[in-house]
Amino acid sequence: MTHHLSRQFDLELEEIRNRILEMGALVERQVLGAIIAFHTGNLERMNEVMRNDREVDACEVGIDEECTRLIARRQPAAGDLRLILAILRIVTDLERIGDKAVQIANMSRLRRLAGEPRIPRLPDLDQEAQLATEMLRAALDALARRDVDAARQVIGADSAVDQAFNAILRQLVTYMMEDSRTVSEALDIIWIAKAIERVGDHATNIAEDVVYIVSGIDIRHTVAKPEEGA
Repeated sequence: MTHHLSRQFDLELEEIRNRILEMGALVERQVLGAIIAFHTGNLERMNEVMRNDREVDACEVGIDEECTRLIARRQPAAGDLRLILAILRIVTDLERIGDKAVQIANMSRLRRLAGEPRIPRLPDLDQEAQLATEMLRAALDALARRDVDAARQVIGADSAVDQAFNAILRQLVTYMMEDSRTVSEALDIIWIAKAIERVGDHATNIAEDVVYIVSGIDIRHTVAKPEEGA
């Protein structure tokens, strides 16, 4: 009977893990869709990202409820409880990444309705978006494979996203100083770039939780980090 219960518990944990990976894939599509919509000005793509946010929220609620039921029914031991608690944190990070995608899409929509842009496409914004989405994909892959080395690589990649954001900020400040008519647009782009930067931060959080799941070592506060909003 004990072996049967243990096997059933493992199957339930595996189901939760699969659901969180599905949620991660959905959130990744949301981020990519929002960034493409920003660059192309495609209003339908923007609206699609905003509509799909309900599915992301439903995934969060469903996984949270299943984890709560699993804790109540199985009373998991230390290692399994660590996994469930880390999953709950990862779900929160994924939901917040989804929120950032919606914010990017919404701001892109406002920019599209404002008329033709005065600021040309910024290569550093493309670079930042590529780096952040690659971090998210790699963090989810590290979770799927329980790969600590891959997770640590994700954590190390966050500085490149920060550098890209700072480069964008410098460029846009220059535009605003040279032409006051670009101020509103530049501020909106800064806001979008900051949302992308936060995607990288949340991907870092996920990677840190992978390390915690596999090794039991909490590395979240081993390096001082500036305080950030959600």
